[in-house]
Amino acid sequence: MKAKKQLGQHFLTDQTVVYSIIEAIKEHCDASMPLLEVGPGKGVLTEELSQHFPSFKAVEFDRDMVAILSRSVPEVTVIQQDFLRLPVEEVYPGQFNLVGNFPYNISSQILFKLIENRDKIPCMVGMFQKEVADRICAGPKGRVNGIISIRAQAHYRAEKLFDIAPSAFSPPPKVQSSIIVLHRRDNYELDCDMKLFSQIVKMAYGQRRKKMRNTIRSIVGDLDHELLQHRPEELSVEEFVTLTKLAEQKKQ
Repeated sequence: MKAKKQLGQHFLTDQTVVYSIIEAIKEHCDASMPLLEVGPGKGVLTEELSQHFPSFKAVEFDRDMVAILSRSVPEVTVIQQDFLRLPVEEVYPGQFNLVGNFPYNISSQILFKLIENRDKIPCMVGMFQKEVADRICAGPKGRVNGIISIRAQAHYRAEKLFDIAPSAFSPPPKVQSSIIVLHRRDNYELDCDMKLFSQIVKMAYGQRRKKMRNTIRSIVGDLDHELLQHRPEELSVEEFVTLTKLAEQKKQ
């Protein structure tokens, strides 16, 4: 079975890397909680994970891959569907953890779906393009952080576990990959208006080289605050929350 370029498929073939990913998932995901694997492909992780996690399902878009999985791991429930369109409450009614070697072309969308369903997903271990992984895990005062950093870290603690070279795949991608873990924060719902928070973050990073007082002036008006003297890349999640609260007060 050849990889399908239009689906962004790159099959992981390095068994040492496979083992490292499986061990990372076992370490970070609670085995007493259901597990959902996204994009299992040929199933390099699937059989081992299904044995370790008593409640385990996989979702795969490619019908050819589903046919392979039905023969190699017939005991596993494989849902043939686009994960981005899948109502997760139909997979598991309660909470579950999410894992996968995510296709690069939809990995950011998978992350945002995770965030939207944060009340159901306490932990995620996944593979991303290294550049995207670095942005997700970036702290403040860094050039690589952005909207995806703030949105993810508003609800999850993000950590990069290790990088993976292109030679670990067939066909080799043109970029490096990384495995990251997101653990949901205890206080994962922000103490502010989430819609306004997202609007401020989006506006700020839309003109990331400008100071906050210029990018969000339409929201905060002539408000005078020290945080407005900074560029967005210099602010933490907590400082964006502070600005959101100030904006809320300004509207009242």
